[in-house]
Amino acid sequence: MVVGVLEFEVVIRESQSLKDKRRAVKGLKDRLRHRFPVSIAEVDYLEHWQRSGLGAAIVSNDAQYATEVLSKVVDFVRNSVTVELVDYSIETF
Repeated sequence: MVVGVLEFEVVIRESQSLKDKRRAVKGLKDRLRHRFPVSIAEVDYLEHWQRSGLGAAIVSNDAQYATEVLSKVVDFVRNSVTVELVDYSIETF
């Protein structure tokens, strides 16, 4: 069994309040869940209104597959118009 973990940080420049931020983060999480077989949650910067830290995980029997899926998640976030990707890291266990 292989567990792939993606941690990434985004900036939501258009956010003017926590409500705006949560709306943008929820939309991003919903799009990612719908498109990729990952679990995702906001894990950092919970009270900052223009920054968010998120984590995504996938369980597989193939490390290469897990890494490919998480890399596609990074590409999807990088191309998102609602958020700006700042940093990310991918690990497999």
